[in-house]
Amino acid sequence: MFQNLHSQIKREKSALIVWDVQEVLVSSIFNKDEFLSNLVKIIAKSRESNVPIFFSKITPLPEKYESPLRKAAGFSSFEPGDIVKEVYPQKSDIVLNKNTASIFIGTNFELMIRNSGINTLYFTGIATEMGVETSARHAQNLGFIPVIIQDAVSSRDREAHERSLKNLSKMMPIITTSEFLVSL
Repeated sequence: MFQNLHSQIKREKSALIVWDVQEVLVSSIFNKDEFLSNLVKIIAKSRESNVPIFFSKITPLPEKYESPLRKAAGFSSFEPGDIVKEVYPQKSDIVLNKNTASIFIGTNFELMIRNSGINTLYFTGIATEMGVETSARHAQNLGFIPVIIQDAVSSRDREAHERSLKNLSKMMPIITTSEFLVSL
């Protein structure tokens, strides 16, 4: 379906997004071992290919400034922990502290990727149906090419994860870890 996009996707104009791979979230996903194994390979290949890596990190606002809806959902007291050691960022990686479900809101992410000529964003991380989907849709609306690596995204809710991938597949490329590794 998205075959004509392959000519527009260039390694030197790509970035990898590692969305919210923090301890509490990773410990609750349905496919933890497969997810981490794939993510380790993807990150290693990205570093080897000089593809920039952006890690997002949930950073709740102080309770007084958190939205009433997020407070009601328990986000103001949520402690996600640090990024898991298996994929911990290196000095060359960028960690974006954020407090919304979009990588573009409250960060300088869009400015950084536009300044560096990046047009393709490979998405990995947790949770598929929340921040990954929100950020990928936002990226598409801003004119970027979002690509979801389906076996390197996850959720604690397998059904919601699968539903999200099905919806996203109608709008943007969905690939596997193996396809990513050979494409770089």
